[in-house]
Amino acid sequence: MPALMAVDHLTTRFATPEGEVAAVSDLSFALEAGESVGVVGESGAGKTQAFLSIMGLLAKNGRCTGSARFHGQELLNLPAKALNRIRGVRLAMIFQDPMTSLNPYLRISRQMTEVLVEHKGMGAAAARAESLRLLDQVGIPAARQRIDLYPHEFSGGMRQRVMIAIALLCRPDLLIADEPTTALDVTVQAQILELLQGLRRELGMAIVLITHDLGVVAGLCERVLVMYAGRIVEEGPIEPLFEDPQHPYTRGLLGSMPRLDERSVAELRTIPGQPPNLQALPEGCAFRDRCSFAFERCRERPELFAFEHGRAKACHLEALG
Repeated sequence: MPALMAVDHLTTRFATPEGEVAAVSDLSFALEAGESVGVVGESGAGKTQAFLSIMGLLAKNGRCTGSARFHGQELLNLPAKALNRIRGVRLAMIFQDPMTSLNPYLRISRQMTEVLVEHKGMGAAAARAESLRLLDQVGIPAARQRIDLYPHEFSGGMRQRVMIAIALLCRPDLLIADEPTTALDVTVQAQILELLQGLRRELGMAIVLITHDLGVVAGLCERVLVMYAGRIVEEGPIEPLFEDPQHPYTRGLLGSMPRLDERSVAELRTIPGQPPNLQALPEGCAFRDRCSFAFERCRERPELFAFEHGRAKACHLEALG
């Protein structure tokens, strides 16, 4: 059976007055139906831009090449009319800040019902009833009284739930969640993650979770893609990757997480240095200048290769002891 989504050699570039920015470079991965995958890395790793490229939502100065097939259909450079029959219907995305995604001038009821009228051909009454059902499903209290409110009349956590409800209106096969818990307190974060996990089981949809928070990934995902400087540097099932990371960058990310099970309070570890300039990427391994394991061969760029069943890395080290 073909993958739900297959991305091959995706490359995204942005033209700027200072030069071309290499946001995503030669990215390849596949997603299976019903799977939950985390995409992690520091800010600027290319996580969001990769999926904006797939969704056809790049800024005007951006261009992408390669292939992104969803249910076997090519998405890259698909005409807007054809893309809109897929985007928001079978393929949906939740953005990081709901206040910049929701229209502040329109009531929530209008923003929800127009999706169903446009994509499903529903009448106004049926669309309103379905919108209320979704608001109830995502845990909006007193949804019948709140559906005609404006976005600013909801709390941050409630706005994020509204965004999830809008994304689920057409029951997509794949939901892409871009930092869905950023700026929310930890209690609300846990509620949102529990909600997404429950909806995935109930609807059988696949989820891609884009985040810099490995703790969030551990709570929701089965598999992880670790990105650095626009490339995947390690991927694999979540448990072996967390227990035995085989790329120095992955180890650095995991080591910089605060732990509650430490017997004594230790100094928080960090990854030395800064991510590379995407306008002038270094030759060879982009992580070389920050890596304590670097050696002469790291001047050659490592390709992503499988080293165990279901696991792959882009590193010249045979094993990270």
